[in-house]
Amino acid sequence: MPLTVLSVAFPFAPVRPEVAGGAEQILLALDRALVEGGHRSIVVAAENSIVAGELIGTPVWDDALEIVREEAARCHRNAIEAAIVSFTPDVIHYHGFDFHLYAVRCETPSMATLHLPPDHYPAEVLAATGTRLFCVSQSQQSRCPAGAAIAGVIPNGVDIKFFERRAIRRNYVIALGRICPEKGFHLALDAAKAADIPLLLAGEVFAYDAHRGYFENEIRPRLDRRRKFIGAVAPARKRRLLAGARSLVAPSLVQETSSLTAMEALACGTPVVARSAGALPEIVEHGRTGFIADTIEDLAQAMRDVDALSREACRKAAEARFDSRKMVARYFETWHSLASGDRRRSACSN
Repeated sequence: MPLTVLSVAFPFAPVRPEVAGGAEQILLALDRALVEGGHRSIVVAAENSIVAGELIGTPVWDDALEIVREEAARCHRNAIEAAIVSFTPDVIHYHGFDFHLYAVRCETPSMATLHLPPDHYPAEVLAATGTRLFCVSQSQQSRCPAGAAIAGVIPNGVDIKFFERRAIRRNYVIALGRICPEKGFHLALDAAKAADIPLLLAGEVFAYDAHRGYFENEIRPRLDRRRKFIGAVAPARKRRLLAGARSLVAPSLVQETSSLTAMEALACGTPVVARSAGALPEIVEHGRTGFIADTIEDLAQAMRDVDALSREACRKAAEARFDSRKMVARYFETWHSLASGDRRRSACSN
């Protein structure tokens, strides 16, 4: 049965292919799958987003996010309410970590994917039962507080076919993601310098004071001729950079719920050097598809040692474990289940 799914993004990050955020990339993948499958995809997101379905745009905010958060939530809520009236969605699917600020109370069944660590969400939000909550990894679910109303786990995945690329390995490592304190990219820069290996840092600095301050105080002073910041990168360039790198470095300081960049690197046949943060040890098979290391010295040594790993083993692991088609199928099952339950209730009430 054809579906109409209303997806709601984080108000402050456009949903575009070049945006590094995992939540935005997952939303894009689901939006594209809906359209390709003959369903209707409605997306509430910043007005400079690019989606396959129909975009309901909300303002792009240039001020510090802490200042405009309340106004942004109001605009998002108004857009959601208007979309419900105009499109009568079968399911509302929230992706922003602050979804509770603009979630609409209505008869339409709703769900939210928790893309961030559980401690980023208020405890009362995780305990609420109105919106069905889904984790993206077993590690994330295991860290949810007692009493959290988690409906299940739908692991993330990536477009394996898109990242199927063979390239000559170059003498650099790459780090990629949102440029913010919790991603620990200053550790990657320090480790690359200690290993005497060039590093490319790719990503976007969002308009948070903490993010901007982190870049100016911790990242910029560490850049030099061999350690470079290249900003946000479009998908094709990201694929080329990942495929040519000796390794991807993921030095996160928080309990990561997942890592699309690690999955993408492995799909390119590129090993991953990561800290033992959250779900990263679930993704990286230590000694086979990369290394788990926590100190600067160990990260540096791991960057040197990755040349001994098989790129073919990395690719095969990605094919077996991280194909986004599995993720998409799980979401479709969930949407259909929610929608059919709502239709049954409507039939009974009539």
